[in-house]
Amino acid sequence: MKQVYIIHENHPKLLLLFAGWAADETLFKQYRPKGMDYMICYDYRTLDFDMSVFDRYRQVNAVAWSMGVWVGSLILNDAPQDKVIGISFNGSTSPIDHLEGIPPQTYRATLDGLTPASLQKFMRRMCKDSHAYKAFMEITPQRNFDEIKEELRLIKEQYFEMHGDTESEDVDDEALDEKYSEYHDKYRYEYDYAFIGNNDRIFPPENMKLNNESPACGIVTVTDSAHYDEAMFRFLLQDMWEMPIDDFLHHLRKISVE
Repeated sequence: MKQVYIIHENHPKLLLLFAGWAADETLFKQYRPKGMDYMICYDYRTLDFDMSVFDRYRQVNAVAWSMGVWVGSLILNDAPQDKVIGISFNGSTSPIDHLEGIPPQTYRATLDGLTPASLQKFMRRMCKDSHAYKAFMEITPQRNFDEIKEELRLIKEQYFEMHGDTESEDVDDEALDEKYSEYHDKYRYEYDYAFIGNNDRIFPPENMKLNNESPACGIVTVTDSAHYDEAMFRFLLQDMWEMPIDDFLHHLRKISVE
C-alpha cells in the first residue's frame, strides 16, 4: 500500500488515515489536524506497511474508512496498543461477509461488472444526495481505472486467502471453520470508536452494527451519514482533535441518531 504524508513536520503525534478502495490523497489532503503529522494510506493491492512509523511518534491516532477499516485492523493489531487510538467509519473488519460486511454476491457483481460508467454510479451511491456528489466530483481521486479494478480483485483474494473463501462451491466446511477461527484469533482488532452511517448504501448499516457487537468493542455511534460524508471527515480528520473531552462527548450525543 501507499503511505503518503500530507503533513510531515516532526510533531510528536500522527494522524493516520486508512482510506477506502479506489481512494487517494486527493479526497483528504485539505484537512489540517492541529499539532500532528498526517499520513494517508491507500492502494490495497498489497498489504505491505512500514511499521516503523509507530516508533517515530508518541501517539498515533488512526482513522479508518470503508475498506480501510479491514486493512487498518490488520496493521493496528500488531501496533503498540498503548500509543494508538483507533476509530472506524463506515466499514467492517469482516468486509466481504453475509452478516458483517458487504455480501459476497454484491462484491462479486461489483467487481465483475466494473466499468468506468459503473464506477461513477458507485461513487454516486457513496454520496447522500446530488449536492454531495457534485462536491465529491470536484475532488475525486485521480487513479487509473485498471489499477483500481485490480485493487478490488486483490482485496477479495487477499481477504479470502486469510479468512477462508466462503464463495467456493467445493469448500470444506471444517477447514473453513478452522481458518476462520485462526483468522479471528490473530486479527480481531477492536476499534476504540466506531461510527456507522444509517444512510450508507455500500456497507449495509445492520451488518456494520453486527460487526461491532462484541463486548470488547469501544463506543459505537450511529449517525445519519452516507458512506462518504464530508462533514464526518472534517470532524474525524480535523475538528475533533481540537475539542476538549466534554465538547467531544457532547458532539457524539449530537450526531447520534440512536
